[in-house]
Amino acid sequence: MLKGASVQYLFWCSGLGKAEWEKLIDGLVKQGILYSPKVVNAMLSVPRVKFLPEDIQSYGAVDTPLQIGFGQTVSAPHMVSIMNEALQLEVGQKVLEVGAGSGWHAATITELVAPKDVPRSEWGHVYTVEIVQVLAETARKNIMNAGYGDRITIINADGSKGYPEKAPYDRIVVTAAAPEVPQPLLDQLKANGVMVIPVGEISLFQTLMRLTKDEAGKIRQENRGEVAFVPLTGKYGFG
Repeated sequence: MLKGASVQYLFWCSGLGKAEWEKLIDGLVKQGILYSPKVVNAMLSVPRVKFLPEDIQSYGAVDTPLQIGFGQTVSAPHMVSIMNEALQLEVGQKVLEVGAGSGWHAATITELVAPKDVPRSEWGHVYTVEIVQVLAETARKNIMNAGYGDRITIINADGSKGYPEKAPYDRIVVTAAAPEVPQPLLDQLKANGVMVIPVGEISLFQTLMRLTKDEAGKIRQENRGEVAFVPLTGKYGFG
């Protein structure tokens, strides 16, 4: 059992890959990639297999990105862990995710901002925008089946523009690489808010950036290392 982690992972009981998933998360803790008990619990609570097509479910606990069609991937568990740690998520926060994919990353975030063990009145909410209609529909189905339908809203739209209808956001996470940080996303970030986004060219590596907006609207940037993401599409992406 992981130090500092609860037995929350026992409440998911699909029976598929449970031991393998726990082993993977344990390995990420030993590597220092996962270190916050609440983030460890969130990752344990949402096995990736629940959000994968049947033909690749056997790879659910393999620490690699997986193709989900339309040139898109579901991120590797280590990358979702890195991004969730960097976001510094708290109960009650409103989060915008750009790029819903299969819905898995949004579900892990929801375990941190709207866990079911706190009163509904204290819940935050995750808004996740997916530009590919079929993937948006699949993500919605996965999220409903996994029991997150009351805490996650899926929008089929150009996520590079953000989702101004529910702005501003405490946290913004972008799951595809942008050529530069989209201005609409900066505009939709609250004061003292945090954004995590990969930035760079369409090539093997980009830079994972953590941006913090202060009360005056000034942005502080931190380089969190080299990453490899599919390109962001849309007006403020690569088209």
